[in-house]
Amino acid sequence: MYAYRINHSRAGLGAAVALGLIAGATGLANAASSFDFKMVRTKGIPKECAEHATASVHIDTSPGFAEKLVITAKGFKPGTPLVLFAIQVPNAPFGVGWYEGDVAIGPKGSVTETFITRFNIETFAVAVGKAPAPKTHPADGTTNPTFPPVHTYHLGIWFDSVAAAKANGCLQNQTPFNGDHTAGPQVLNTGNFPDKAGPLSHID
Repeated sequence: MYAYRINHSRAGLGAAVALGLIAGATGLANAASSFDFKMVRTKGIPKECAEHATASVHIDTSPGFAEKLVITAKGFKPGTPLVLFAIQVPNAPFGVGWYEGDVAIGPKGSVTETFITRFNIETFAVAVGKAPAPKTHPADGTTNPTFPPVHTYHLGIWFDSVAAAKANGCLQNQTPFNGDHTAGPQVLNTGNFPDKAGPLSHID
């Protein structure tokens, strides 16, 4: 599954690849063809950490073969690099997560990005058996744990680096939530939804 990221903050088309898996529909009663929602500040982060940061999200099924997610993030320092993940639960310990792509804040402290991949009630991860994994970066594991299908209905936004977190007045703890696993802390998530009923579960 390819996750296309369309960057509205600069000319041209950017593409980012993210892994997705598709299973049979779960048939949630409240599922729809489109859904709008807000992201909120991560639970427990200091008040001075990106104090005015917000994000709004629109998801719809218009591509037909996947879903289109449009996210607008505001209130960050100009040029702040962020990353977007689909995650199992919004706050720590987060559970299973998928790296969806980058959200690059523009010179006015805001950006709108578009991603096309699986963002609905079929969004999940599964590992039916252990297998060797490439150690591309120092933090990489060399094998995987096994687990049954686990749905990832929430979204989270992390700073792409410790330096980016510092520039926005946030804690400088390093986390694995970017391409080379040197991200900063999470700043926004979908904790305004229940842990077991994240916003992606609203899309059929």
